[in-house]
Amino acid sequence: MSEEKETENQQVASEQLSDILLVLDKEKMKIQAVKSIDKSGKMETVDPTKKNQSEFMRVDKHGDFVTNFLSNFWRQLKDPTKFALFKVSADEAVEKAKEFQNQINNPTAEGKKKMEKHEVKNEPEQEQKQENKNDMEKTETTPETSEYRFQPEQIDWETMNNLGLSKEYLEKKNLLDPLLRGYKTNELVPISVNLGGAVVRTDARLSLQSTPEGDVVAAVHGIRREPNLNFEFFGHKFSDEDKQNLRQTGNMGRVVDLINSKTGELMPSIISVDRLTNELIALKTDFIKIPDEVKGIKLNDEQKQTLVEGKPLFIEGMISTKGTPFDANVQFNADKRYVEFLFDRSNNNRQTQNSQQDNQQSRSQEAPKTFRGKELEDEQYNKFKDGQTVYIPNLVDKKGQTYNGYITFNKETGKTNFEFPNQYKERIKPTEAHKTQIAVNSEGKTNEATKNIKEPLQKGQQRPKNEKQQEQQNKPKAPAKSKGRKVS
Repeated sequence: MSEEKETENQQVASEQLSDILLVLDKEKMKIQAVKSIDKSGKMETVDPTKKNQSEFMRVDKHGDFVTNFLSNFWRQLKDPTKFALFKVSADEAVEKAKEFQNQINNPTAEGKKKMEKHEVKNEPEQEQKQENKNDMEKTETTPETSEYRFQPEQIDWETMNNLGLSKEYLEKKNLLDPLLRGYKTNELVPISVNLGGAVVRTDARLSLQSTPEGDVVAAVHGIRREPNLNFEFFGHKFSDEDKQNLRQTGNMGRVVDLINSKTGELMPSIISVDRLTNELIALKTDFIKIPDEVKGIKLNDEQKQTLVEGKPLFIEGMISTKGTPFDANVQFNADKRYVEFLFDRSNNNRQTQNSQQDNQQSRSQEAPKTFRGKELEDEQYNKFKDGQTVYIPNLVDKKGQTYNGYITFNKETGKTNFEFPNQYKERIKPTEAHKTQIAVNSEGKTNEATKNIKEPLQKGQQRPKNEKQQEQQNKPKAPAKSKGRKVS
């Protein structure tokens, strides 16, 4: 086979696996092919001709990823209401563009139906339902379980590799096991996809889901700027209080009846925000499991019922892993599927704030036993924790060289101050006034104002402190007796 023919076949194969984005500018009423979208949200287009085919933006034909990609595409677009977007196969893009342009110029009912089949809807409410549909269906069918829902051999590893996610990478990051159990990854993973003329890189959570055909596909949960709370979520319209709770704590705080989009049945559920992606996640109350105790505190039936209803519960006297007692609000999270602590999310939890301050204060009073990898001896440590400056020899820097220094512990801030020997000596270098005082107190020297005082002087004393010392100073000192030579 010639090189030219092989290249042609590769191009055909690539086109069969790609979709092209056609766009209708509603102001110009002209069909164009999407070339790219820049950082500012401006879309670049080219004429949909065979000559320009190499410049068309291509989207891999993997359903879940296409859905996520187009959803993110709409969010980035600066003025989405100005455009109508259509997704067509790469091998028919040029013909479809002509067909759609004819429909724009000479509209017919039949032509309208054909265009609608390819149109990518930009209705926020429909988009929001689609984004959360997989999460809700997964919630309905995947309660807490230690059993595996999927097997490694069911996964399309070729598609995963196209996302930059090999089996070895997922195993190394401990992400494969939760995926096989039916959960989302508990951290964001880097996703990379080559779209021909552009490479899309983003961070997202990942999950595995079954298609109606029984295939196991990867669902990419992209990051949203904020949760979409302005439209109905499975039939539920968020109240102002619901919105405030979700934004403040990540949990709505009550049970509501959601409507199953497939069967129409009502599902009592709680709703939380995925704090990594800002997705809305719902969990049926049937799948809520409340533990018998939380951090050493046994829960009674009333407390358990409060958590089952999605409400926050304030618990006192819990014991941390370090053995420190603390108080906090707890609440069941639909995304995490367990009872979480609301330390930083609740602005009204004064008890929690006091507990954090107490813990910080106790930490600030605890001096470390080691400094830069060197353990202090008992005598050094006792002086160090009392706030005294301690000499530490033979410390080792990053290059393996030794050095010496002085450390001082600040009880108020809990920080350790380090000084090199020259810095320490400069700091304690006595002033002239200090030298004079040492001479007076330690060496028996006096100044003119205190030379006749017989009592020990106090630190910093430069003149008599009372009447008695004043009398001693005023009394002339007796002249020394002359030592004459003894005459025999």
